[in-house]
Amino acid sequence: MKGYIYYSKEESVRNYKFIEDLISQAVIIDIELQLIVDEEQPNPDADFILFRDRNPEKAKSFEQQGFRVINRAEVNRIANDKWLTYELAILLGIPTVPTKLVTMVEDLSQYPIVLKTVDGHGGTEVELCKDSFEASKFITAHKLRKIIAQPYIETSAQDVRVFVIGEEVFGAVKRTGNGSFKSNYTLGGSIEKYTLSSWQEKEAITIARALKSDYIGIDFLLLPDGRWLLNEIEDPVGARSLYATHDVSVAERLVNFIKIRFSSY
Repeated sequence: MKGYIYYSKEESVRNYKFIEDLISQAVIIDIELQLIVDEEQPNPDADFILFRDRNPEKAKSFEQQGFRVINRAEVNRIANDKWLTYELAILLGIPTVPTKLVTMVEDLSQYPIVLKTVDGHGGTEVELCKDSFEASKFITAHKLRKIIAQPYIETSAQDVRVFVIGEEVFGAVKRTGNGSFKSNYTLGGSIEKYTLSSWQEKEAITIARALKSDYIGIDFLLLPDGRWLLNEIEDPVGARSLYATHDVSVAERLVNFIKIRFSSY
């Protein structure tokens, strides 16, 4: 088999260790895997493209050229739009954070409120607004972007990221914010291994199955009473927290999944 890993140039530098691990693990099972970035093009004989960018239009362009893309463009489109993720949760009956689109501060009536651009990631472009003044500042700063509003939900700044390959959960991490309501590991939050209950695993698999995804992360807000609410879907999902808490090679699991899934084509 022959495939490519696609990254933006900037993200390929930041993720070079993961890229090296993917390539070395692919060699073991006779997959020829190469990196392409930005406007570089794959050879037409490639069996697949492992797409590691937040760019559904680019993923779609590879599909239109006849390549099998992991994840497919539709997964990338939904996962990178928080409003579409919310609509998916409602459709599937998955408990989620109440969400609405807003265009002006007059759309808001209760504070505190969490405002987000629909396509921000990594905890950026997210603001907890205590009043209309702070909300107005956020809306003005992002006036050319789609914005959603969500009620502030007390979670002790804790959430759970679930990692799913195909329809199999292979790890989960509990994240706790460091002096912030945001729990992102890359923003200084702490992490620990988390064991899912059967119902939690079922909900994560329901989402992956509906998306027909290959490899995603799913973030759930963890409530004090033990319930959780779907917050976001990550594609591409970073695995630094998983490597730090689990004795597992994501790269090995991923290339073996690709080998099994696509070798029959």
